Amino acid sequence: MKKVLLKQVASAVALLVLALSAWALTDKQRDEVSSRIAPAGKVCLQGDSGCGAAMAASGGGAKSGKEVYEGSCQGCHATGAGNAPKMGDTAAWAPRIAQGNDTLYTHAIEGLNNVGMMPAKGLCMTCSDDEIKAAVDYMVENSQ
Repeated sequence: MKKVLLKQVASAVALLVLALSAWALTDKQRDEVSSRIAPAGKVCLQGDSGCGAAMAASGGGAKSGKEVYEGSCQGCHATGAGNAPKMGDTAAWAPRIAQGNDTLYTHAIEGLNNVGMMPAKGLCMTCSDDEIKAAVDYMVENSQ
């Protein structure tokens, strides 16, 4: 019985010492722990003023239609992946162009999943709507 009580007291003392040692960290040690458990990065969305420096560092002005196409669109529109009309294929583009630019813009910005797969903004989530429209214009100009 004494051994059991002695073990319980020893365990309680050990827990108390452990708790006190964790509580008694120096400011330097707390800072080191905070830096080790801090997030590795920060998500910045377009229009988020809290990320001004990060957004400014990502690039200057608006990207051209060609730049957006080469960076985000050509993966599908150069190969035909997911039933994407290949840029320059006039037969594939003709019925789409006939729907009008507003329809093409809507499909490019919002996505279209009933025929193949056109993800919203071609997965270019850093592109503005105007940049996506410029990419559509670029593909249409080169597919008529």
